[in-house]
Amino acid sequence: MVERIAEAGLPGLEEKLVGIRRELHRNPELSLEEFETTAAIRRWLAEAGIRTVDYGLRTGVIAEIGGLRPGPIVAVRADIDALPIQEETGLAFASRTPGRMHACGHDFHTAAVIGTALLLKAREHELRGTVRLLFQPAEEKAKGAQQLIAAGALDGVSAVFGMHNKPDLPVGTVGIKEGPLMAAADGFVVEVAGLGSHAAVPEAGIDPIVASAHIITALQTIVSRSVGPLQSAVVSVTKLHGGTAWNVIPDKAVLDGTIRTFDEEVRQHVLRRFRKVVDGVAAACGTTAEIRWIQGPPPVTNASSLVPLARRAASDAGLQAIVPTPSPAGEDFAFYQREVPGLFVFMGTSGNREWHHPGFDIDEGALLPSAKFFASLAESALLELTAN
Repeated sequence: MVERIAEAGLPGLEEKLVGIRRELHRNPELSLEEFETTAAIRRWLAEAGIRTVDYGLRTGVIAEIGGLRPGPIVAVRADIDALPIQEETGLAFASRTPGRMHACGHDFHTAAVIGTALLLKAREHELRGTVRLLFQPAEEKAKGAQQLIAAGALDGVSAVFGMHNKPDLPVGTVGIKEGPLMAAADGFVVEVAGLGSHAAVPEAGIDPIVASAHIITALQTIVSRSVGPLQSAVVSVTKLHGGTAWNVIPDKAVLDGTIRTFDEEVRQHVLRRFRKVVDGVAAACGTTAEIRWIQGPPPVTNASSLVPLARRAASDAGLQAIVPTPSPAGEDFAFYQREVPGLFVFMGTSGNREWHHPGFDIDEGALLPSAKFFASLAESALLELTAN
């Protein structure tokens, strides 16, 4: 498949994709503010004669290739937003915008999928169906996928594919795994209400800081005593605030954190246990607690039926398919998988830092293989779906 794609007559494609990636990297935009990024993607697609489709989006681009021969629709997704991080890479093409950086590699994803679009466009008359390209905003806020779904971007789609760069995997490898790959990412804010008093007379008040400390300790028992050893969950309290003076017991304390799970049943069980632990410990301390949930995306769970296709596409693209270790990070690609069968992969990029680090960078040698991988995967999926 890729042999035919590689013969499509696109000299200098790798250099073009590197240039696109670097332009995106210089000009990062935050979630739902990707206006210039959107315009640039439209320009690159238009220059190649690739049609875009108006779904009424403020940011983000949806394009289509094919449709000249009857057949199904498959989608390939790339996220386009950056992070509020001050870049510290020292790259010649570092961010021009203070406090904004492509520290998660979405510039790489976008450039690679534009490469996929160019490769597929060169074979458009051969496609048995349509490939829909989703350049999605606001992944970092876990809002973009739901926006695209609501706009109708998955209408008629039989399968959806996506990736995340993986800095700890070398260029030339791709992580392909059926079942859970990334975690559900939920957040919480707990406000513990007590009764303020002078710190020297604690018996005159009800101390919400002591109650919060007991709650934090008790929450650690959820994973150790309420989740099976062959299951997986994380409960982390990452912020605690209470009080304004050294000699005053405050009226309230607030603690924030996150819960990560790979299974929906475990997810709901942990959320139920969380509420019981918080309510019970707060009551035992004479306080009350109000919980506010910040519901994130569900687990990224790959359809087993799509794994063989991806392994063949990896081989066609000259990539080594490996079984990756699941990541407890979250990804709103999971919302697409609730609607249609989907496959998300980890693309090896030989990175120097982890995601969201101010020194994060990728090896641009992964751009062209990634483009070829998704071009082959999309075309193979169309053939497979047509045959069935």
